[in-house]
Amino acid sequence: MRPNELLSSLHAQARRPEPVPMAQTTFHTSTPARSRSPRPSISFAAQTPAPLASEPINPFAALSHQPHAPTLQGQTPEARQREAELEAEDADYIAMAKTFMDSKEFLRVIHWLRHCRSAKATFLRVYSQFLESEKNALREWYRLENTREQPPEPVNTSLHELLQLVANATDPWLLFLKAVILCRMGRRTMAIESAILSISQYPWNWSTWVALGDCLSDGDELSSILPLLPLPSNHPLVMMFQVKTLNTLNSPSDNELGLCDRLLSEDYFPRSMWIMALRGNVLYYLHDFTSAEAQFRKILAIDPFRVDDIDILSNILYVSENSNALSKLAHDYLAIDKDRPEICCIIGNYYSLRGEHDKAVKYFRRATQLDRTYLAAWTLMGHEYVEMKNSHAAIEAYRKAVDVNRKDYRAWYGLAQAYELLGMHQYALYYYQHATALRPYDVRIWQAQGMCYEEMGRQREAIECLRRALIGADPQETTIHLKLAKLHNDLQEYKEAATYHRRIVEVCRAAQKPIQEWSKSAVYVARYHILQGGGDLVLARQYLEWVAVSNAEEVNQANELLRRHLPAAIIRQQQQNIAASTQNRAASEGPSFA
Repeated sequence: MRPNELLSSLHAQARRPEPVPMAQTTFHTSTPARSRSPRPSISFAAQTPAPLASEPINPFAALSHQPHAPTLQGQTPEARQREAELEAEDADYIAMAKTFMDSKEFLRVIHWLRHCRSAKATFLRVYSQFLESEKNALREWYRLENTREQPPEPVNTSLHELLQLVANATDPWLLFLKAVILCRMGRRTMAIESAILSISQYPWNWSTWVALGDCLSDGDELSSILPLLPLPSNHPLVMMFQVKTLNTLNSPSDNELGLCDRLLSEDYFPRSMWIMALRGNVLYYLHDFTSAEAQFRKILAIDPFRVDDIDILSNILYVSENSNALSKLAHDYLAIDKDRPEICCIIGNYYSLRGEHDKAVKYFRRATQLDRTYLAAWTLMGHEYVEMKNSHAAIEAYRKAVDVNRKDYRAWYGLAQAYELLGMHQYALYYYQHATALRPYDVRIWQAQGMCYEEMGRQREAIECLRRALIGADPQETTIHLKLAKLHNDLQEYKEAATYHRRIVEVCRAAQKPIQEWSKSAVYVARYHILQGGGDLVLARQYLEWVAVSNAEEVNQANELLRRHLPAAIIRQQQQNIAASTQNRAASEGPSFA
């Protein structure tokens, strides 16, 4: 998120005029599209004067506040005065450090700020040390490429030393940096605590929200964190954080779509392309591809040169098999910048749709070379290798995707499919379980896991998976019901099988589908009631008469059951009823005595 873009999306009368700068310097850094190390995305200098003690710091705070959340707090007047004096002393060095940061000369930043004492200078120095150490770790990781010694991800050996420099931090920027370092070390709980403390002092650093989101692994953790935030749930930052985090976890819902609509209302940011892109992503993950494409087209109408999230539009066009639109999109953006990973992804999707999988792999690999943390490219490359029947290469690509982000279900699902192609069902099952843990309501993954259990001869577990798939399935779905009916029939559980077949008949008739799609299920239900003790002969007759007068393949079976087996079943049922009636009458009269 770029604050200038968000500001420009407001109505003119809603924008506050910038104060005339006194003796302050500002520091801005840009956030790359996919940076492994979060960068502060806004100015250090306050864009508005510091609030007085009598003024509320947060205009939303009066609406609601969780009792266990830290309150928004600013520095005391004495601390602000002291920091202003130190900052004035370091102003020239901070200005010089800014130029070094812009040119990525981190060692020079560290050198020139080594004696500065202000919080801004300290942050710049420690943050430069962190970025330099990350750069060295990445260089060493690439040096070991294609060797057995290469770790799954770059190893930064300086993290413990850097953590000591910010261990006792109270400044919001240093707390943000502490959260980033702790998250990088895998200490998620401590990182979450530092991020929330940083937000409580300065909530407008979006990079802190991003760092907080990186610490969360699923929607349940997000739900548990929201009450701990120092801002109410109706604050725009909280709403944006919630939508962005669930998009990252690939699990937004209609609730997040409503939050996007609220953020795009006249009360907030009606012309924000960033929030429009958030909304497009939500629609994409909800599989509403038509609405998602319309949302991204709206963004392109406003800014035809915007590259961020354009790869999502290419995925939508690929799924929709709209080759003409995808070809035009690839042609237009190739002329803008051929060295952006998103654009390489567009071209890869274009070649994949044409069936030229070798060329698609080439461009997806190019995207990973430009940005090794570009998750979509690793996953799509694995898909291409699966299409090429190169399971081992697919597994390698999916593993890279998992190393980049273990919270993305698509990589785990791809690994499961690749191992299933190799006939290694136990391995496939392990990865399917990871995918379903991340995506608990995904019908496709539960179906695949059920089929894997079936291949292993574990019908009972397969039935449980398919029943789980029904929770998130379309109410008019019949394929899963048909599969469940088959599994129950294989286990000789005819009553359960007939129940699923009857559901198929009811759904198909309600949808006015041709009888050929449900005649087999109708005959199965009738046979169960006639020959296997179901007993509902009226229902059986009705189903058989429907099939008998049709042109379905089961016509002969239906006629045979009607002519030969149904009359015998009726007689047998009548005899059973007479016997039962006689027995009941005898029991009611009781024993007779001479």
